[in-house]
Amino acid sequence: MNPLLEYQRLLGRRAFLGAGSQGIGLMALGSLVCPDQSRGAETSDSIRRLPGLPHFAPKAKRVLCLFQSEGVSHVDLFDFKPTLLEYHGQEIPPSVKGTQRLTGMTSRQAKYPVVAPLKEGRRCGQHGTWISDLLPHMQTIADEICIVKSMHTEAINHDPAITYMNTGNQQPGYASMGAWVSYGLGSENENLPAYIAMISQGSGKNPGQPIFSRLWGNGFLPSSHQGVGLRPGANPVLYLANPPGTDRPQRRALLDDLAALNQQRAEELGDPEALARIQAYEMAFRMQTSVPELSDIRDESVETLEAYGPEVHRPGSYAANCLLARRLLERDVRFVQLFHRGWDQHIAIARQLPNQCHDVDQPTAALIKDLKQRGLLEDTLVLFNTEFGRTVFSQGQLGDPNMGRDHHGRCFTVWLAGGGIKSGLEYGRTDDFCYNIAENPVHLRDLHATVLHCLGIDHERFSYRFRGLDVRLTGVEKAHVVKDILA
Repeated sequence: MNPLLEYQRLLGRRAFLGAGSQGIGLMALGSLVCPDQSRGAETSDSIRRLPGLPHFAPKAKRVLCLFQSEGVSHVDLFDFKPTLLEYHGQEIPPSVKGTQRLTGMTSRQAKYPVVAPLKEGRRCGQHGTWISDLLPHMQTIADEICIVKSMHTEAINHDPAITYMNTGNQQPGYASMGAWVSYGLGSENENLPAYIAMISQGSGKNPGQPIFSRLWGNGFLPSSHQGVGLRPGANPVLYLANPPGTDRPQRRALLDDLAALNQQRAEELGDPEALARIQAYEMAFRMQTSVPELSDIRDESVETLEAYGPEVHRPGSYAANCLLARRLLERDVRFVQLFHRGWDQHIAIARQLPNQCHDVDQPTAALIKDLKQRGLLEDTLVLFNTEFGRTVFSQGQLGDPNMGRDHHGRCFTVWLAGGGIKSGLEYGRTDDFCYNIAENPVHLRDLHATVLHCLGIDHERFSYRFRGLDVRLTGVEKAHVVKDILA
């Protein structure tokens, strides 16, 4: 824990200034500007993580989150029930539908006819896991993944639901999951941020729902733990390159002067953000060489590029981001997150959903196989998740080309793979209409607790003091590690 931050929390501003924070500020500054000298014989990894972490031996060293934004249809892709074929076109039984809250888009419909999956599927792998034929490449990795069919959330609208899944709270302003991991475990790569995020637009619903940078933000945690968004194209990070007429030695001298000014600010006011600014500038300086090397995929084999599909050559595509994610994980970036927009099939689901599946199917399967081939999957936790599912009944008139499915938070599907997770497993069960949970419910808080557990963190002992509370990623309500899916 940053001693300057802790000291500032315990004392009022006047007492803080009166006690003289200069020594603490200089020590913290020295650890940022001259890390090798201040660390002595200890490794950078042991210094940058919180004292006492991990709480126990981790199974995963890093996390890859493949976030499918706007609500993947579990009904069509992962959770097949024969009853849906039998009841296709018939009203969903009132005993199943119950009194659950619906969105304003379907709450006033006169009818709620059941809609069978758009396409057939097949039993895959040794355990016979059903996966839709819309995902033929993912069918080939059935033995590598653990499908959780009993996820649930209280949120039924996009922004609170996406915020909830990524920060553990429906209200903005809380720290993202990646920021928590960075805060607790630090970074193993001095030349890249601990947390990196990338966005792609799908060919389903275009444009999709907006993705805000606060989803990879630090919230109330020190700003050095916020995620860094990589953009497509020649300039993945804005303003990283030196301006015309400025060479690297000049930039180094400029940063030294800025560090002196921020040091003065830290000594005068005990402002921890002054130290965070120094750290950000130093990271940006190192990224001037590390990011161009990361983005240059000319060293990838033809076979690897072909495995990710033709879109891998289009910067900013989901396929290109999957390849960059693997390159980041190879470089020991602690938390990599991809956001793929376009899953909001309220309308024209028969046209939009196959397109959206085509975006992600081949690159996702290739990424899992690539990680396994390189020995990275065994200590990388991969999470393929979304904010909620879709309704089994239609939004709009059955048979209309503009028919779709509405949001459904009562049950939906995610899958995990890699470090600490059993492979080839299905966990949880929904009812015969994919509408309610019948067995082994998993709240998103439980998912967060399980992710932290795989990283060697006890979520109940991992908190940050904010507004007088010991705030946790998993919140104040009870969360459980899903032990049955742990390897």
